[in-house]
Amino acid sequence: MAGKDTGNSITLAAVLDFNEASELHGKLMSMRGKDVTIDASAVQRAGAQCMQVIFAAAKSWEEDKKSIKFEKVSDAFKATMQLAGVNFEPLIA
Repeated sequence: MAGKDTGNSITLAAVLDFNEASELHGKLMSMRGKDVTIDASAVQRAGAQCMQVIFAAAKSWEEDKKSIKFEKVSDAFKATMQLAGVNFEPLIA
């Protein structure tokens, strides 16, 4: 599961794998048009499918002129973003 969410924030699950991608997509799309905060502090593994969902969401939020920010990130999440060549520092709240 995508972890818990409250209002306009989402707490990501520890394992972001293929099975998690669809649920994460659904949760993010239900928040489209709103400013969103993501807590990635519990992430231990992040697969390509979930990272693609997150990248696409960031692009959609940018196009909608809304913010999508990470309030907390785990070392594993940071490492995955860096391996993907993504500078996510501007997205950290």
